[in-house]
Formats: sequence, structure tokens, C-alpha cells
Amino acid sequence: MTDTDPSEQSPAPGQPEVRHNDAEHRYEVLVDGALAGLTAYTDSDGRRIFFHTEVDDAYAGRGLAAVLVSTALAETKAAGLRIVPVCPYVAKYVTRHHEVDDVLDPVTPEALQAVRAAVGQA
Repeated sequence: MTDTDPSEQSPAPGQPEVRHNDAEHRYEVLVDGALAGLTAYTDSDGRRIFFHTEVDDAYAGRGLAAVLVSTALAETKAAGLRIVPVCPYVAKYVTRHHEVDDVLDPVTPEALQAVRAAVGQA
């Protein structure tokens, strides 16, 4: 018998796994190792600005977007960053789930400019 850290175990087959892909500035949700969706962000002045969330049609209806966004927001809060919900899905999510209300900032022209700069539209 070997000792394994439970946090390093793979999820059960078919169960989602969320990982932070810092290099790509996004959180990803995987199912059985396959990329099923993502939520993209840019960081600016202590704020993590979420601007796009998508889940592949092949994985629709499984609640993956909620699992993804919930994890991304919790990790962002734990990292001491404020949250700006530019993405319509994230904006809708935070109106129904109040775990990050204390670190939520409004969408401002500066936040939108940071998003444009991040996607190369500055």
C-alpha cells in the first residue's frame, strides 16, 4: 500500500477537474483529461477581470460552467484579488452566489480597457 496525498488524486471518471492555467490567464475545466471549458481573465491593479467563459457543446448540460466559475472565483478570492465580472456568465453567477460579494468590484471603463488590451484590441 502506498501513501498518496488525496489532493493529488485524479477525479473519478467523468468528474470535472478545474485547473488554473496561469500562462494562458484562464481556468480550465477538464473531464477525463479533455478540455471541456474555460474562463478567461486579465489581472489589473489587484483585480482579476473575468471576461469570457465557455463550455464545449459536447459537455453542455452538466453544470461544468458553474463548477468552473465557482472554483475560479474562490481561488481568486483566496489569492487576495478583487473580482470584476465582465463576462455575462460570471456576472449572472455572482448575482446568485454571494460567496465573493466582499471582493466584488463593478465593471468600469478602466476594467473594459484592460480587457481590450488583454485581447489585443487596445
